[in-house]
Amino acid sequence: MQYQGVLKKMITENSHIVQYYLDLKSDFINMNQLLNRNLEIAFVKYRCMNCHIEKEIYRQGFCKNCFFDIPSAGDWIMRPELSKAHLGEEDRDLAYEKSVQLQPHIVYLANSSNVKVGVTRKQQVPTRWIDQGAHEAIEIVEVPNRYLAGITEVALKAHVADKTNWRKMLKNDIEEVDLKSWQHKLKAFIPEEAQEYFIENNSETQINFPVHQYPETPKSLNIAKEKSYTGKLVGIKGQYLIFEDQKVFNIRSNEGIVVRLTIN
Repeated sequence: MQYQGVLKKMITENSHIVQYYLDLKSDFINMNQLLNRNLEIAFVKYRCMNCHIEKEIYRQGFCKNCFFDIPSAGDWIMRPELSKAHLGEEDRDLAYEKSVQLQPHIVYLANSSNVKVGVTRKQQVPTRWIDQGAHEAIEIVEVPNRYLAGITEVALKAHVADKTNWRKMLKNDIEEVDLKSWQHKLKAFIPEEAQEYFIENNSETQINFPVHQYPETPKSLNIAKEKSYTGKLVGIKGQYLIFEDQKVFNIRSNEGIVVRLTIN
């Protein structure tokens, strides 16, 4: 079987075991069904996810021109504390920024390799946690806009990590922690503006990934450089495909690349 299309992050469904789907526009593939099968991934070309022109991808699936121009790639995406839509101030497109920033956001703790704090729109729970490869997570506050979530994250990351160690996550080298205890430990550091939004009575969400074999020394696959790769798929975690030979392929970081996928 052979498929071709532009890569974008896998769609996920949190059931007993996370289900992964790769949408190649003309084909919709349940990746869990490909475990223990040999896959060939071949680089075909670049295609910007915004302008759809064959131009080298710069970041987040966009060519350089689009990345510095479109509203969905503004600095406030990665740094929510820079959000200004609640003040009526435009960054690149105020209507778009209001639609994204002025909706409920969650500040959470997740454990993918160690405890980390993060921000996501409420509608992205638990998708955001799955994409990070977290096996457990808990909500700390639910605020009405992205700015409040951002300043809360900034305050809390002085006391806990804000990034995932992707190698430890893929090796399943996870610290055992009590997220509920961490939630209450960090409550005192939440900014005054967000204190009223603290979530008192909630529980952790557990996530199980379809992994048959974890890599001992994960090696990142650069398909644009290597052009073609063949390996046996033994696991999927976060947005990574894990292969038997220790190679790992991050679908998210390769968005905007057209690939040909052959299943043997």
